[in-house]
Amino acid sequence: MKNYTVVTEFILLGIPQTAGLETVLLVLFLFLYLCTLSGNVLILMAIISSSHLHTPMYFFLGNLSIFDMSFSSVTSPKMLFYLSGQTPTISFQGCAAQLFFYHFLGSTECFLYTVMAYDRFVAICYPLRYTVIMNHHVCSILATSTWMCGCVHATILTSLTFQLPYCDPNQVGYYFCDIPAVLPLACADTSLAQRVSFTNVGILSLLCLSLILISYTRIGISILRIPSTEGRRRAFSTCSAHLTAILCAYGPVIIIYLQPTPSPLLGSVVQILNNLVTPMLNPLIYSLRNRDVKFALNKVLNKMRLTVENE
Repeated sequence: MKNYTVVTEFILLGIPQTAGLETVLLVLFLFLYLCTLSGNVLILMAIISSSHLHTPMYFFLGNLSIFDMSFSSVTSPKMLFYLSGQTPTISFQGCAAQLFFYHFLGSTECFLYTVMAYDRFVAICYPLRYTVIMNHHVCSILATSTWMCGCVHATILTSLTFQLPYCDPNQVGYYFCDIPAVLPLACADTSLAQRVSFTNVGILSLLCLSLILISYTRIGISILRIPSTEGRRRAFSTCSAHLTAILCAYGPVIIIYLQPTPSPLLGSVVQILNNLVTPMLNPLIYSLRNRDVKFALNKVLNKMRLTVENE
C-alpha cells in the first residue's frame, strides 16, 4: 500500500458517449429538475392547504413528494454543475455522502410504495374499518419506519463500500457515485461488498415488490366482487395512479441492478429516468388521475395568481 497514493477525491467522468452535448444536456436536465421541484412543491402545498386532503392516502403522497425532491437533489446539482463547465471532481467524503443518500432515499421510497399499497389494500378491502386501522398513530409509525429502514439499508451499503482502501486511479466512469461505479476503483478484495450490495438491493426490491403484488392481488379480487360498474371504476381509479408510479419506479431499478453485463450508456440513461423523469412524473400521475388533488391544486394556483396580481 505504501506504493499507492491514497485517494482524497474522485473525478466524475459523466455520462458515457455524450462528449460535445454538454450544453444541450444542461438545458434539458435543468428543465427536468426545475419541473420536479416545482411539481412536488405544488403537490405538498395542495395537501397542506386543503383540509379534505388530510387523510392517510395524501399523507403518504406528501411523503412521496418530499422523497422525490430529495432524491433528485442527490445527483442533479453536481451533474448540472459539471455540465456547465465546472470541475467534475468530488471529494471522498462527498462521494460517500452521495452514495449514502442515494440509497437511503431510494430504499425509503421503495418502502413507502409498499406502505401506500397497504393503505390502498385497507381502503378497498376493509372500507368500514379504514379510519380505525389507518389512524394517525399508525400512519406516523409507518412513515417513520420507512425512514429508519432506509437509513439502516444505506448505512450497511455505504460502510461496506468505503471501508475499503482506494488508490489511484480515481476516475469514476459515471455521473455520480454509485456502488457499481465506485467499487472497481478499490485496491482490495471487493467480493464481500459486491455480494452484500447485490443481495441487499435485490432482496429489498423483491420483498417490497412481492408485498405490493400481494396487496394488489387482494385488491383486484375485492374490486371484482363490487356489484356496480361505477363502484368498480371508482375503486380502480384510486389505485391506478399508484400502480403507474410503481411501474415507473421499479422498472429502472430492475434494469440497472439485474443486468448480467451492465452497459454504461444504458445504465446512465436508465438512472437519469429514475433520478429525474420519474420524480417529475409522479405529481402529474397523481394529479391527473385524482379530482381532489386537481381541485386543491387549482385553489393553490389561484391564490398564487391573486397574490402576484395584488403585488
